[in-house]
Amino acid sequence: MYRENFKTELPQFSDRQVLISELGAVSGTFSDEAGRQNAKVINHAIRELSEHGGGTLVIPAGIWASAPIRLLSHVRLHLESQALLKFTKTREDYPLVITNYEGQECIRAISPIMAEGAENIAITGDGIIDGSGDLWRPVKRFKVTDIQWEALLKKSSFILCTKETEIWMPTETILTGNEKNIQGTDENALKMAADYYDFYRPVLLSLRHCKKILLQGVTFMNSPAWNLHPFFCEDLTVDHVKVRNPYYAQNGDGIDVESCTNVHIHHCTFETGDDGICVKAGKNAVARTFYGPCSNIHIHDCVVYEGHGGFVIGSEMSRDVRDILVERCTFLGTDVGIRLKSALGRGGRIENITIRDIDMMQIKQEAVILTMSYQLNLLDKDEEIIQEAEEDVPHFDGIHMERIRCYGCETAVKIDPLAGRSDTITNVTLRDSMIVQNDAVVIERIG
Repeated sequence: MYRENFKTELPQFSDRQVLISELGAVSGTFSDEAGRQNAKVINHAIRELSEHGGGTLVIPAGIWASAPIRLLSHVRLHLESQALLKFTKTREDYPLVITNYEGQECIRAISPIMAEGAENIAITGDGIIDGSGDLWRPVKRFKVTDIQWEALLKKSSFILCTKETEIWMPTETILTGNEKNIQGTDENALKMAADYYDFYRPVLLSLRHCKKILLQGVTFMNSPAWNLHPFFCEDLTVDHVKVRNPYYAQNGDGIDVESCTNVHIHHCTFETGDDGICVKAGKNAVARTFYGPCSNIHIHDCVVYEGHGGFVIGSEMSRDVRDILVERCTFLGTDVGIRLKSALGRGGRIENITIRDIDMMQIKQEAVILTMSYQLNLLDKDEEIIQEAEEDVPHFDGIHMERIRCYGCETAVKIDPLAGRSDTITNVTLRDSMIVQNDAVVIERIG
């Protein structure tokens, strides 16, 4: 059961403070070599701090190129105002690893910023972290203007044609990697996929099995794939963070909270072109082989601009999603406002979800949708979903919404259980709400 007044445990740090400019890092030069050298300085400083009681590593004002960096326990990375940490991209700096993405183990390039098994960590300040995602992401033709498309073609002429659209590829290896689509979770698969490393684009910030985490104030932008991906983390606080991606960013989600407990997200803004605030818990039968629900989450006073969804649960929900309170949020121009999505094969339960005091405007499709008909589609490859056992059937139960206000949408509310299984979505309430469907008020002050 969600605890109304719970507080996440915040990290604490020693008073020790070190500036990267005093350790040999150089600003104002954006090159692969500068990025590699600065990353060497930053990673060495993080290790030194972690091994000697912790502290704060400061990135001063200026433009700082960097290759990937790894956060370690008891270290805070602090970006001063006007500091820009911008990541370079080379095959040597982004080896492939087996990690978790979209609910399953798979091959990905390492993330620009990562932490695994760390405790008492933070990224704070008023600076900017830029993942150089434009060097990684494909772009679908229908998402951009003619002028933007012509500009992309000047950068690269590699195009994938699908039945849906043309897709621009930043490099030939991304195009070839998509055609080969090498998958697997062993060393042989990694070796075979190595030549196509940039097809396996990473999330910008990967936090795996970490505890006591603070993200505060910083702007995260231009991610290769998802922006923020906490996975099996505890006591995560995301405070006054800004997350930005172009509206055409493929898989450019704002934050995907996966199988985490004790999470507090507040006073944040998301403008990503994809789901803004998303909660997940693994995909299909393999995810249900070990325990790991996403639970005890409080999200409030956030704004989501254009994107697929304002607040979203799923479609990966196989380890269960429960005990969540979302309140005092605003969604502007998103495709969907509130979306709970799943599909046959997922299994798991979404339950005890309270969503209240939400304002929405100019929602392109549904203001509220609860659907079991969602299927992933990645570069024109449909996911095959089958039922082998009753455990493959997902369930939504105890979804309570009140004071939902939406000014303009195509559809007010859509409830879409599995065909022939009305018992898969139960105990849903909507009270004291007003939803204007285009020019007609279709729901007003229910309850």
